[in-house]
Amino acid sequence: MSINLFDLTGKTALITGGVHGLGMAMAKGLGYAGAKIVVNDLSQEALDSAIAEYKSVGIEAYGYVFDVTDEAAVIASINKIESEVAPIDILINNAGIIKRTPIIEMEVKDFAAVINVDLISPFIVSKNVAKGMIERGGGKIINICSMMSELGRDSVSAYAAAKGGLKMLTKNMATEWAKFNIQTNGIGPGYFATSQTAPIRVDGHPFNEFIISRTPANRWGDPEDLQGAAIFLSSKASDFVNGHILYVDGGILATIGKPSNE
Repeated sequence: MSINLFDLTGKTALITGGVHGLGMAMAKGLGYAGAKIVVNDLSQEALDSAIAEYKSVGIEAYGYVFDVTDEAAVIASINKIESEVAPIDILINNAGIIKRTPIIEMEVKDFAAVINVDLISPFIVSKNVAKGMIERGGGKIINICSMMSELGRDSVSAYAAAKGGLKMLTKNMATEWAKFNIQTNGIGPGYFATSQTAPIRVDGHPFNEFIISRTPANRWGDPEDLQGAAIFLSSKASDFVNGHILYVDGGILATIGKPSNE
């Protein structure tokens, strides 16, 4: 009985931007639990490569090209997905960008671009997927938040503003949609070993040493470490969990860190 709580057989999940990295890792987790996977990207080439990867590990997967910041394109694509594949039972708002620029040097257009992808697009995609979920009597929405939903860091003001806003948007979605049997929660990844972080994950690099010493688990996260959280928040096991941000961070937020003399 307890195992069945995590079974996603017969469910269809849309993971925005799920063509690489943490998005792909979470999508694979849902696929291994039995879900059909739908991913999107702006590039058909990236989609083709990702779909081939999913199918190589036995996951039923589909790809659609659309811009998550374009509401007309989002609506058209949701209609197409639900007509060609199946109604969307699970949505993971994973697509995101970051621009590392000090506040005093950052152009308004660059700040707005990050807000548009990281905060406004989850609003656009969620509200249009939720309409179908409400009609069908339920669903699961997971917003990918961040350590920057809670903490600041040099040169990531737009990203932190967006992810802090996404945390509160998650809580408000839960407030409005829980009565329709929609559970809206977030996942806040810590620092993970991906292709993007590979250049700094080397012995002697100051940031590598900082992350390992700052994390009580004393390591970077493996992308697969996110799969359990994604499955939990997508499954019946989380049917009374709403408006929660689940931080998968190796314990960073639990501690102020080690003293310098330790």
